[in-house]
Parts: sequence; C-alpha cells; structure tokens
Amino acid sequence: MTADQQELALSDKIAATVQAYIDHLNGGTAEQIADLYADGATVEDPIGAPIRRTREELVEFYGIITNLDSRDATLKWTKIAGDTAVFEFTLVTGTAGMSFEITPVDIMVFDENGKIVSMRAVWEQSDLKQL
Repeated sequence: MTADQQELALSDKIAATVQAYIDHLNGGTAEQIADLYADGATVEDPIGAPIRRTREELVEFYGIITNLDSRDATLKWTKIAGDTAVFEFTLVTGTAGMSFEITPVDIMVFDENGKIVSMRAVWEQSDLKQL
C-alpha cells in the first residue's frame, strides 16, 4: 500500500469515527461513545476544563448527555488532514421541559486504527443557549 493509499484509508476511518460519534450522541450510550476512544485518550471539553483521562471519566462525562430526555446532534462540516479531524456540530438537548443548544467545534486526533486519542472542544459557556 502506498503512503497515499494509507492516508486515504486513515481518512476513511476518521470520517467513519466522526459519524459514529454524532450517531452515538443522537442515540447511543456513554459506553458506545467511550468505545470510540483509544486506551489512554484525553478529552478536554471545553478547552481549559480539567482533562479527562480514564474510560470511567469518559463514561461519566458522556453519561451527562446520554441520560438527558432528548438529544439531537447534527454534523455541520468536517475537515480531515493526516491524523486530525476538525468538525462543527449542533447539539440540542432537552430535560425537565427545557431545551438547550450548543454548536461546538471539536478537534480530534486519531491513531492508525481510527480511534480517538485526543479530543478538544472549542466552545465557551456563552455559546450554550436556552431555547
């Protein structure tokens, strides 16, 4: 396999993982989202927040979203270069009769198997809007 073919194969794996991430935000479990991450991966969401480093911390973090009454994630765009993807999505969540919307930009770095090794989310508290 040529370097260009390997690059394409990784790009395809990354695109599939990004789509699976959005799909699991919509209807998956916290465990399914955590399964997209490599062992030892880090999550900084949002940038500046304490970095989550263990599977247990990832499951706890994503459980906040997956345990809400409703959630709807829509991928807006994705850019992939080398081992990195940058993408924007809108997430609308609902609980206790209230709805919230946020549109973060995530920066993810992947290993050769298409597993996430690092995720940093670009957003700030003022980006979270009550609908």
